[in-house]
Amino acid sequence: MKILTGGQFRELDLFTIQNEPIESLQLMERASQAVAAEILRRWPDSRQRVYVFSGPGGNGGDGLAVARLLAEAGRVVTAYLFNVRGQLNPDCEANRNRLMGRDDVQLVEITSELVFPELHADDLVIDALFGTGLSKPLSGGFALVTKRLNQSQATVVSIDVPSGLMCEDNAYNDTSAVVRANLTLSIEVPKLVFFFSENQRFVGDISLLPIGLSAEGLDGLKAYLWLTEEADIRSMLRCRSRFAHKGTMGHALLVCGSRGMAGAAILASRAALRTGLGKLTLHTPYACLDIIQQAVPETVVQMDVDENIVTSAIDAAGYQAIGVGPGIGRNRYTAVALHDYLLQQVGPMVLDADALNILSENKEWLHDVPSESILTPHPRELDRLVGYSQTSFERMNRARNLAITYGLFVVVKGHYSQICTPTGDVYFNTTGNPGMATAGSGDVLTGILTSLLAQGYLPAEAVQLGVYLHGLAGDLAAEELGEESLIASDIISHLPAAFKKLR
Repeated sequence: MKILTGGQFRELDLFTIQNEPIESLQLMERASQAVAAEILRRWPDSRQRVYVFSGPGGNGGDGLAVARLLAEAGRVVTAYLFNVRGQLNPDCEANRNRLMGRDDVQLVEITSELVFPELHADDLVIDALFGTGLSKPLSGGFALVTKRLNQSQATVVSIDVPSGLMCEDNAYNDTSAVVRANLTLSIEVPKLVFFFSENQRFVGDISLLPIGLSAEGLDGLKAYLWLTEEADIRSMLRCRSRFAHKGTMGHALLVCGSRGMAGAAILASRAALRTGLGKLTLHTPYACLDIIQQAVPETVVQMDVDENIVTSAIDAAGYQAIGVGPGIGRNRYTAVALHDYLLQQVGPMVLDADALNILSENKEWLHDVPSESILTPHPRELDRLVGYSQTSFERMNRARNLAITYGLFVVVKGHYSQICTPTGDVYFNTTGNPGMATAGSGDVLTGILTSLLAQGYLPAEAVQLGVYLHGLAGDLAAEELGEESLIASDIISHLPAAFKKLR
């Protein structure tokens, strides 16, 4: 699914009006009907008081239409229209006129000063002040209104996007003047701003409301932002040949572990094997040997010459994929070994954890990372690689530039993990949950990705499939165990169920 910028959403709106064809007022009515229906479904109590706060633009017109539709359904509605400049959007004005003279809606048009209503915890507020067209922070009276709404205990529902929040970059926004919604009803498509962690406090829960905007217009919009859906992943998943054997299902090399960090090697190894790999070799120091042989007997261990850390690279010519990083530490000899692996490997690699930290200390080595390799940093690791980012939007752009510049896939881990591609596309993953914020979860992802590469998946397929599977296994684990009790091993143990679900 495409994720549109605010400008693109307005283009799609206009295309629909011109080509359906449909009048803009009729399209507004269609959107308002969808919003009103969702509100009535979620809050069926007809005794609940509803307050609608509408601005002078298209979003305000939506709000006024919703006020009318809720009143027609028997709800007690008060609508506040802010018209301090005497300039209303034509469709907003039309919906204002539809409300005038009605007995079932109290319309309060604000032209100078608002006497703010006393809101109670059981009241419902519809935020329709500003939508996707906002390009600067709210100030003056509108900022005061948003702050008063945030101070109330009422339930707040925002139409399309919480007022005061810009659709992409909020680095210079006054976040104290942004509505904090309990629910955001997004029209037709999600907005980019929904996928950044710092905006969760504003958007609350999100529900998409399709209103039949032009499919042709949507197809014609050139997007670089995408939301990964289950159908996309299912189409990538291959079936194993009936004549498959361990020699045809890939041989991967993992370089993981150090004294005291054998667990990272175990988790990555188990995950790789649970993802369908034919053979796995693990390069690790001697100190990790005994526990790994007991914990993952299916793994062939290639011991480093050093007892405690990885200090040298073994010949990697016979492996279809290499994953490096979990638990290896940042010793200078380990760094040399990593560089040797980069120089001898011609195919894509998976680089995670300390491999990324070593790269951040030797940024010139980025030129030596094989094309289409997969880097899996969490936000701090990415900041070390590309510099500190003030916002998630800035961090996404830095990761995207890194992917384009060096021809890599960069996975910025988190809720809605971002997959930045060498072509400049960014895919937001839709699986995963807060229970996966636990030590070792990233090691599991490294094993999954390395396994898929070794099995012959193209890097673009491996990275999307691997990240989705990782999150899906975590979701299945959380359903069974709860988020609080989830540990990294649970993600591995639920990989079989994740595969079955996709099949």
